[in-house]
Amino acid sequence: MPRTVWSGAISFGLVTVPIHVVSAVEDHSIRFHRVHLADMARVRTRKVCELEDREVSTAEIGKGYEISRDHVVPVSDQELRDLPLPTAKAIEIVAFMPLASIDPIRIGDGHYLQPDGQVAAKPYKLLRQALERSSRVAIAKYAWSGRERLGLLRVRDDVIVLHAMRWPDEIRDPASLLPPSVEVSDEEIDRALALMDTMTRDDLDSPEFRDTYTEAVAKLIEAKREHREPVLAQEPADEPGQLVDLMAALNESVAKAKEARSDGRHADVHEMPTKRVAKKAPTKKTAAKKPARKPRKSA
Repeated sequence: MPRTVWSGAISFGLVTVPIHVVSAVEDHSIRFHRVHLADMARVRTRKVCELEDREVSTAEIGKGYEISRDHVVPVSDQELRDLPLPTAKAIEIVAFMPLASIDPIRIGDGHYLQPDGQVAAKPYKLLRQALERSSRVAIAKYAWSGRERLGLLRVRDDVIVLHAMRWPDEIRDPASLLPPSVEVSDEEIDRALALMDTMTRDDLDSPEFRDTYTEAVAKLIEAKREHREPVLAQEPADEPGQLVDLMAALNESVAKAKEARSDGRHADVHEMPTKRVAKKAPTKKTAAKKPARKPRKSA
């Protein structure tokens, strides 16, 4: 059973649902220690007061806000817990909206919300079923780790999930990252769509969706433990210069996708549409054909 990371309640109008918050994910990453390579002894971080030049214990360490270089005000955890905020001890639902209207870039890690005892069973089920029938998600505010946060509540397998969300001003404007203006032909879009069809999957349960890096690290550690030479990565085959012809790159990508999935365990492979222009036709000629397509669109 995962440990409780926070206890409180969901505030839904005048309805209160006592809950425990538990992690919804597991981290299977391989962890390393920092060691002194000369003798493999552990290297540890020590907390040292820069004025007294001595190591201090955890009990002596607290939070402080630097107003200026010579002025730091202490702030205790108790003072943060006692802030006059309704969200300090509750996940306060403030709105409901369709999930499709929320930009996924604003949605973060998820936690399961577990009802706290029999008293929470009925209001918890009420909120869960209301969310399911409405096809909406709840937007909430809550205070964790010294700051107020925005959250999203949804239902997964009969359990309410709380996802952390970014505030609007935390999302950077991507306008400066846009590429230079270029022309993309209809034929190139057709081939990109065909490649997407070739790579379409029905779910993420395929063996190709696995953590191959962690597997490789585990094999490396096992080989070193047994004093064997680890298996090295194969050098990639020499490839010709970068493909300038985008059509050729798309066609080659589809061919490789077909070859990789020839065992038939994945989605069906779709054939590429018949090419409507010669492969060697320059970009200018492709663009010149666009006026000829207009009568077809207006028909």
